[in-house]
Amino acid sequence: MNTDVLDSNLPLAERAYRELRQAIVRGEFEAGARLRLEELAQRFAVSSSPLREALNRLSQQGLVRALENRGFRVAPLTAEGVNDLVRVRTLIECEALRDAMAHGGDAWESGIVAAAHALALVERRLGDEARVLDDDWSARHRAFHLSLYAACTSPLLLELADVLFDNAERYRRWAARNRQAPRRKHDEHQQLMKVVLARDADAATALLRQHVGHTGQLVAAALKLAS
Repeated sequence: MNTDVLDSNLPLAERAYRELRQAIVRGEFEAGARLRLEELAQRFAVSSSPLREALNRLSQQGLVRALENRGFRVAPLTAEGVNDLVRVRTLIECEALRDAMAHGGDAWESGIVAAAHALALVERRLGDEARVLDDDWSARHRAFHLSLYAACTSPLLLELADVLFDNAERYRRWAARNRQAPRRKHDEHQQLMKVVLARDADAATALLRQHVGHTGQLVAAALKLAS
């Protein structure tokens, strides 16, 4: 989801959902942590009803686990979970990319170029800092990836890509805090942009599959070291 300042005019349930989703993705709650309605109500200044609605939505998206008659917990971070996430992301995002490449026009291409340039600018500013932990980099990284699929004609594929990206972002942020060497992804993004703009669907989906898979391997390795 967009990490910009949230609209205060949103309905309470939507605002609670967005704020809680953002907090979970950023790692502000530990994996497996109990999500108590009274504590969340105080933190986000909303009542329990919109919070419960938000928690149920997040449960459907895999960021929260609903406990039968016992409330909610933040979803765990596991090697099995990240491997499954990589598998599903590959299926959904490669299909969304192929569809976007088949239907995208000049405005779609311009959006990709602009998003890639914005990402490159913040990467130069950050230098050797842990980029995924920087909210500006994270927002621009998300914008770049979602720009690739923006011309996809399936709203459901686009919605799934959005939800899966946030699940992956949560894993990425955790791994960035727990690994020694930072990953440099600028070249991967530039290569991906070039083959997408060249309309080479086979090469683009192969690069995307490799890009998503590499992230999964690094996260799984960090989880193994931490176990």
